[in-house]
Amino acid sequence: MKKNELIRFDWAIKNILRNKANFPVLEGFLSELLHTDVKINSLLESESNQRSEEDKANRVDILAELTGNEKVIIEVQCFREWDFLSRMVYGVSKVVVDHLHTGDPYGKIPRVISVNIVYFDLGEGQDYIYHGTTQFKGIHKHDILQLAPKEKEKYPDHIDTLASIFPEYFVLKVDQFDLKIKDTLDEWMYTLKQSEVRPEFKAKGIQEAGQKLELLKLSEDERLSYELHIKNNRISNSVLETYFSEGHFEGKLEGLAEGKAEGKAEGKAETETSLVKTMHQAGMSMEQLSHFTGLALTHIKSILDA
Repeated sequence: MKKNELIRFDWAIKNILRNKANFPVLEGFLSELLHTDVKINSLLESESNQRSEEDKANRVDILAELTGNEKVIIEVQCFREWDFLSRMVYGVSKVVVDHLHTGDPYGKIPRVISVNIVYFDLGEGQDYIYHGTTQFKGIHKHDILQLAPKEKEKYPDHIDTLASIFPEYFVLKVDQFDLKIKDTLDEWMYTLKQSEVRPEFKAKGIQEAGQKLELLKLSEDERLSYELHIKNNRISNSVLETYFSEGHFEGKLEGLAEGKAEGKAEGKAETETSLVKTMHQAGMSMEQLSHFTGLALTHIKSILDA
């Protein structure tokens, strides 16, 4: 074990970085990503802040409240998930609904920033960092719709464009980063991919990450939990990559769809049983199987108990 070996960010964000003493790590990372000084007021509870490996093990996120009442979702996704982009929309929508109270004007809806760190090849694209905002472009005049002066008066000072009202999305494709460091944000990408902080790195919060996330600083119980997390990740990733690379996964899912469309109940049941049992034997939890197959947890349990 290297002396300065760091724990993986996906485990740290769930178990270490929720501690207020470690906020400077998240603040530094967000400051580099958003190109502004970020201060976290508090961390809020969200539906996927689960503690055990069986509780939505493939979703690890933090919901932070920044100065100005902005909400930031930081989600780390380790396993390939075909509908992950839709899951991003759901996460943002849930935050909006949860933080608009009955009787509040719509202007009270908080600005939500969704930061998604993925360790698989999401979508198709050559870059490793993607940024999405909402704009309204005229169909005929091709101009960009802006807030009127009277409308700006109703919003806080940091809301000055339509884009700053609507959710903002970031996707960081860690595995696609080529380790060539061009700026301080790339230093964070390097750390996310290599679990290492170089002495010469100058990005905000990154040296704090190097100090607070050292593997050697974990207690014995924390280390056992971390090792179990790594083991489960390796097993699940191995299974998924095998299925995707050989076309088995897509083929079986197509079989499920065909079974539903054509009423081939017997063939559909055989496909479901084969897929669920094979992937569960390789280490995938029932929650993960439910996400990947679209089958209900009760149905998956009945297959495994048969």
